Amino acid sequence: MTRRSITVPIVLLVIAAVLIATTTQFTIMFNGPPPGPGPLPLARVAEALRTGIVPPTAQRRMTVTRTNEDKFGRQDEHPSPERDAAIARLMDVPAERVHGLYQIPARDPEQDMRGSFTVALEQQNGWIVASSLPKPAFTPWHLARLLGMLGTLLVLSLLAWGVARRISRPIRELARAATRVRLGAPQPIPQNGPREVHELARALDSMQERILLEAENRSAMLGAIAHDLGTPLSRIAFWVERLPDDARLRAEADIEEMRGMIKAALSFTRDGRDGAPHQRLDLGSLIESLVDDLAAAGKPVAVEPGPRAVVRGDSAALRRLFANLIENAVRYGERARLRWNLGENTVDVLVEDDGRGFDLARAEALFAPFVRGEASRSRETGGTGLGLAIVRSIAEAHGGTVTLENRPGGGGRVRVRLPA
Repeated sequence: MTRRSITVPIVLLVIAAVLIATTTQFTIMFNGPPPGPGPLPLARVAEALRTGIVPPTAQRRMTVTRTNEDKFGRQDEHPSPERDAAIARLMDVPAERVHGLYQIPARDPEQDMRGSFTVALEQQNGWIVASSLPKPAFTPWHLARLLGMLGTLLVLSLLAWGVARRISRPIRELARAATRVRLGAPQPIPQNGPREVHELARALDSMQERILLEAENRSAMLGAIAHDLGTPLSRIAFWVERLPDDARLRAEADIEEMRGMIKAALSFTRDGRDGAPHQRLDLGSLIESLVDDLAAAGKPVAVEPGPRAVVRGDSAALRRLFANLIENAVRYGERARLRWNLGENTVDVLVEDDGRGFDLARAEALFAPFVRGEASRSRETGGTGLGLAIVRSIAEAHGGTVTLENRPGGGGRVRVRLPA
């Protein structure tokens, strides 16, 4: 199948825009009146001066006034004795009584007048002045052009919107597919749209295969190493039994710490892949059940009841997610408090503590595997550095996000946002 280049609709849109705009302007230009006033016959001016009344056919073109002052005219108007004589002949008066100023001179004084003018007829008690009305700044011709331009803009905007939507649709589908890609769950990359987008989709699909294969190999290697370490640890634990009591207790504590790290590593590699199929479940009931179990075990944890929140997910994985957050809150912040609220198609679960809060400058780094929030390496506070990495892995497997925040009154807060 031969795919058309993305440049084709763009070039066609530009050509169509130029053609539509040009056609509209030429249509208005040739079908509408000119922007300036038409010529005015000398006879109309002579009649207005003789009677002192503007003829009905010229009422939109000039006005007649009476004045005793002999100063009149506009800056861009100039005298023309020939014109004055022609107007005087039409009124049958001496040419000396007519004084006119004209914007546009005429080769033939008998021609109709164009542009602005001011013509005065001298009388015994003053002057009768006939002058052109000021040219309006906005005429029906301008209105027609403005409406034509707005109509053209509207048509071109709709056309551009349609073309842009058609071009961007496969890109948006490609972006949505790319955001859904995660370890163990390759996403089908849509390969439709113009040729350039199709080539990009093929490159992303190939890149997805390489990245997922490498990630799977590393996770498998990590899981295999963690699993294989169990056997020598068991043998070491057997030989440790023969040590003196003080040395044996220290060695057993180190072995238990190593087993905890191995267990966390195995959990991390397992949670990085798609596990059990996702089912509809009541997230509030899951959280309350988990809190009850941990509280019964002596953990300082409490939950604030909230609205019913139904999500689709793996209940075991979600319990592990919130158990890790509660464990971190208790370890670093003395106690854990949970609550949730519903948004638009989402549910936010907040896990809060009374600790020192988070260094938000390192917030993203804390989600990396084997990075600890506590700088010390003690067994009591150090942890394995995989808790938040497992939390993010499970949240992303459910299409959600995890962010670290600080409470205004002090303490840390972890926000888990899941699709509702």
